[in-house]
Amino acid sequence: MFYAVQVQDYIRVPPTEFSKELDLAVIGQVKAKFAGYISKDLGYVIDVIDLIGVEEGIIVPGDGAAFYKAKFELLAYLPELQETVVGKVKDITDFGAFVTLGPVEGMVHIGQTMNDFVSFSKEKVLAGKETKRTLKVGDKCFAKIVAVSFKDITNPKIGMTMRQPGLGKVDWFEEDLKIKPAAE
Repeated sequence: MFYAVQVQDYIRVPPTEFSKELDLAVIGQVKAKFAGYISKDLGYVIDVIDLIGVEEGIIVPGDGAAFYKAKFELLAYLPELQETVVGKVKDITDFGAFVTLGPVEGMVHIGQTMNDFVSFSKEKVLAGKETKRTLKVGDKCFAKIVAVSFKDITNPKIGMTMRQPGLGKVDWFEEDLKIKPAAE
């Protein structure tokens, strides 16, 4: 889920930035500090939305930079359990599919891709034995987040499933509609 999060922090503005307008210098340093930031509480920081306020700064002896207490708003993506997401298959391996969810990537284990016996081919395609359904790089799909781990903060893990009703490759929904008999 995407969130707008208000954060308050001390921002270091180096002397090389003193010639800039204060708000521009501070927001530039906030972007530099939080670009690509990942945490269990905030999730993945995407961008700085707005600078809300900056208090008077102090210069620390020996450093020369000014430190300002600033309040700002960040756009962040925090994956939530049971959240249904739309993604695009980025890669297929013998153990599953890696799906891009906008700013992040999750993995669907091969056994969670469809309700069928699934095989992997050298052409990077997952194929169902009975349904003949396939999943390949570039396919758009719906998945549900079933596991989120921030144990390694530099490489968080998102596990997903596509086996529940309403999930899977977009083309599969059209197939399901054709298969179901018309209501009498």
